[in-house]
Amino acid sequence: MAGQQSTPPPAELAEAVAAVLPGARTDLETLVRIPSIWADPAHAEDTRRSAEAVAGLARDAGAAEVRTIAAEGGAPAVVAHWPAPEGMPTVMLYAHHDVQPTGGDDQWSSPPFEPTERDGRLYGRGAADDKAGVMTHLAVLRAYGGTPPVGVVLFVEGEEESGSPTLTALLEQHRDRLAADVIVIADAANPAVDVPALTTSLRGLVDVVVDVSMLERPAHSGVYGGPVGDALTALCRTLATLHDDKGDVAVPGLVRGSSDAPDPDEATYRSDAGLLDGVEFLGTGSIPDRVNHAPAVAVLGLDAPRVAEAANVLIPRARAMVSMRLAPGQDALEARQALTEHLERNVPWGAHVSVTPGSGVAEPFSLSSTGEVYDHARAAFSSAYGTAAVETGIGGSIPFIAEFARSFPGAAVLVTGVGDPASRWHGIDESLHLEMFGKGVLAEALLLHRLAGRA
Repeated sequence: MAGQQSTPPPAELAEAVAAVLPGARTDLETLVRIPSIWADPAHAEDTRRSAEAVAGLARDAGAAEVRTIAAEGGAPAVVAHWPAPEGMPTVMLYAHHDVQPTGGDDQWSSPPFEPTERDGRLYGRGAADDKAGVMTHLAVLRAYGGTPPVGVVLFVEGEEESGSPTLTALLEQHRDRLAADVIVIADAANPAVDVPALTTSLRGLVDVVVDVSMLERPAHSGVYGGPVGDALTALCRTLATLHDDKGDVAVPGLVRGSSDAPDPDEATYRSDAGLLDGVEFLGTGSIPDRVNHAPAVAVLGLDAPRVAEAANVLIPRARAMVSMRLAPGQDALEARQALTEHLERNVPWGAHVSVTPGSGVAEPFSLSSTGEVYDHARAAFSSAYGTAAVETGIGGSIPFIAEFARSFPGAAVLVTGVGDPASRWHGIDESLHLEMFGKGVLAEALLLHRLAGRA
């Protein structure tokens, strides 16, 4: 293809996308069958197989060069190139091929690594997050017959679900190969299957481990209970101070923002979250404000005796991991320090306490949605979905987006995806809405078409 004149018109492009979707689904199912859980050392070889499969698909889609790369100690990533026609920009298409653990295979309605269709959705771990993103990019390249109208760098990471620990090293070592004018990240979700979104803000994330001690050793609860307390009760009272009576986070000094995004349908939102009947929402403000623009605290785990192993003794020591999501505009390290100081101040009865940082820090991030590239993106996505594209925040954290913005400061960064609220990313019965997947492929194909016209 020799530039803009050879780019198919939108109607012809829509036909080309429709033609490649059956094969894209077949290949997506093949990828889902590979349990590429890089966070679990037992699946390291599976993750390598997954990378090899993606590399093979990139070659089949006409890539001029395909490399499997890895930083020291890191997971395998795939980088493939489709050279830019003269005068055309280069677009990086990002996704990741690693997946979350299943959370318990026996809890799934069908085996997590055996893709299964039910009611227009494809179920399986990675079907949405993010092997659908991988196949969105590859389907677009197939729709263009392997010769897209712009230059393309396909970058498929292998350790996003582990926090991308070696991404910085990869970007430094392969900066020239990854350089692009526009970066399209397919690792986000839409507010509904028929409403496309451009994600413009993400919350950050910090966590700490709080360790409470009250006794040198276990003590008989009948002989000493009353004047002598136990560490687990002290820990529970400490954790209870993290929220006020309305459920808002009570840690002082944290940033909280707002938006004019409308509330979702409450019944649908409750159902998507799996909230039990009669359980109240936490906090104040609109649901989009609470999810995307406010801090949130959760206790992710406790070290204490199991109920089945409990004895009539006072517990000398108990620990908990506390996770906190951060609103855009918050400094992550300052927030972690505020959380630490709050926990230290609120331990009762003179109990001994230590608070240590967890393993991860993700800065919150916001993107400017002004400029020609975003105008083209809004037009492309609105056309493909038949509904105006919206700008939205995400309550989750995607640390690598800030890393891309720092590494390629001149590039416009677009965050898209083919998940929806029912996709249950990271959860039991993760799934992909297949009709929305097709719309997502068409939207990205139209975006490349419009970017070629822009040049």
